[in-house]
Amino acid sequence: MKNRIAFYIFILLPFFIFSQQKSKEGKIITEYGKTYTVSDPDFKTKTQHDLKAVFDVGRTFKDSSKVNPLFNTAARYLNMHADAGIPVEKLKVALVIHGSAANDILNNANYKAKYNIDNPNAPLLSALAKKGVHFILCGQTAAHRDISKEDTLPEIQIALSAMTALVQLQNENYRLINF
Repeated sequence: MKNRIAFYIFILLPFFIFSQQKSKEGKIITEYGKTYTVSDPDFKTKTQHDLKAVFDVGRTFKDSSKVNPLFNTAARYLNMHADAGIPVEKLKVALVIHGSAANDILNNANYKAKYNIDNPNAPLLSALAKKGVHFILCGQTAAHRDISKEDTLPEIQIALSAMTALVQLQNENYRLINF
């Protein structure tokens, strides 16, 4: 009986502790990118250096009525590092978009023509852009999918290719985050 109680304590106690944690709004992008508090991590976050990240976003998800979670990750990146004490001016973020994710950066008129709804990604991308995040669409993807600059949200830049943008940003010391 004692062994069974001990077993349940060791198995169920962590579940109850971690299930009680709630995500919280971020300091930078309040409507998106919810994070969790990590108390006293062993691997310490260095707050004195710039954190430059480029997210390689090459896919979308099946539900076109929801925000692409890979875009939401950029908001989470900003929010969790701000919570960790890194000043917003030290956070540099870019998203290089290609493949099926190109549909997620269409302006509302084009998104509505394709999916019969406004683009759910537009508010998030606008909020991120206001905090200095760059969005770069692969020109090869755009040409292949017949997407012009006018078809996209106003925050979008078009590059020669995703490969070109990724290499150039890495040459500028951005660190690649690939999903």
